[in-house]
Amino acid sequence: MNGILKKTALAVTGFMFLASSATAAPMLPNFVPLAKNAGPAVVNISTEREVESPVMGMFSFPGMEQFFEQFGGPFGMRPGQPAPKQKSSALGSGFIISADGYIVTNNHVVEGADKITVKLNGDKSDGLAAKVVGTDAETDLALLKVESKTALPVLKFGDSDAMEVGDWVVAIGNPFGLSNTVTAGILSAKGRDIHAGPFDNFLQTDASINPGNSGGPLINMAGEVIGINTAISANGQGIGFAIPSSLASKVINDLREGKKVSRGWLGVTIQDMDDNTARALGLKNAKGALIGSVLDGEPAAKAGLRAGDVIVRVGDTDIDSASALTRSVASLKPDTKVDIVVLRDGKEVKTTVTLGERSSHNTNAQNPGQQSEGGDLGVSIKPLTPEDARALQLSADVKGLLVVSVKGNGPAAEAGIRTGDVILSANLKPVTSADELVSIVRKEGKERGAVMLQINRHGETFFITVTLDNK
Repeated sequence: MNGILKKTALAVTGFMFLASSATAAPMLPNFVPLAKNAGPAVVNISTEREVESPVMGMFSFPGMEQFFEQFGGPFGMRPGQPAPKQKSSALGSGFIISADGYIVTNNHVVEGADKITVKLNGDKSDGLAAKVVGTDAETDLALLKVESKTALPVLKFGDSDAMEVGDWVVAIGNPFGLSNTVTAGILSAKGRDIHAGPFDNFLQTDASINPGNSGGPLINMAGEVIGINTAISANGQGIGFAIPSSLASKVINDLREGKKVSRGWLGVTIQDMDDNTARALGLKNAKGALIGSVLDGEPAAKAGLRAGDVIVRVGDTDIDSASALTRSVASLKPDTKVDIVVLRDGKEVKTTVTLGERSSHNTNAQNPGQQSEGGDLGVSIKPLTPEDARALQLSADVKGLLVVSVKGNGPAAEAGIRTGDVILSANLKPVTSADELVSIVRKEGKERGAVMLQINRHGETFFITVTLDNK
């Protein structure tokens, strides 16, 4: 009898398991309608730009440089003659936001491109020529425009703020040139700061994102764009980052309307609080943004803010970190009057600040600086000016060389040097002129095969080693 009861119990258990599995199956999302509806609005973006060709060719031997310097360059090149140019191509993604051809992508996808071509999903032609309507390097966003004889499929922005960790998301793009690839996952985290820019507030997802996905949409289950896929973790799997739509939509609207992307400016250097600093200031917790210095003549100084104040609120927004303060102030327009609450001597102090205008940290192309050709780093640089330091929110005593541009195939790019970086030293020697940097790179760099640069990026200082060809 007991055996019969056991068999019956197992049968019932098995039935319950199958029943629960059958019940759970319909709960899994169906991505087919989403892929069919959203896919046609996602485009492939290819770019071309001219770069210097390696003059050494495939073969070289010690002393060849001196031979060419004395008797002329390879294939008839004369000393001092510019290196020949070759075309370099790259691929990225984008998505259409209007039937008349406006397309959103990343700035880094199209930056420096001489030619931009957009291919629609399923299009077997040579594609459509695209022009850049506007870019915003600080948020890594760009708006393109193509002309089409027919109305184009579109995607709409959704509300990234309404998304919660664990929500299903879908990424569509062109990883490794594989057009219209659809991957699915969940929203892994919100508000990630990966030190890619001053307004880092990325969405993190485990939906597979790879090179070529840049500029493509991250979509919610309603088919709305809640993020623009931008970055990946080189050392991890299933860790991708997207610009939230709450930030991107505002920037794109300004670019589409032909407006300048302008942001509020406070005129302070700031840093995060920690427990020791809070204890030293007699505060209960480590929230807020600590003012390290107040720039003379700037809005904060005019409003009476001081070094050592801890900013805890801007308008109706609570501030829990330095990055939160940067984003909050930048979200407001210049000349906006805003109430700011600080903690000073353990007490709350409220003041009203009329914001100034934040300058872009990308150097104006009218002053490109000196090209460090002899240094072989693959960068354009210029001495850091007080105006540059202000735009980068650096203290006035920072001295160095501002990186104006980085060649996509050069040693500096491979090492991770970015436009807007400030080179403070090379092999522990301070550099304030192009000649100083070039001299170190030519001598020590060539002898050792590498040069160690001290970099200031958005107020953080660290070292990057650039590998050089020491033949």
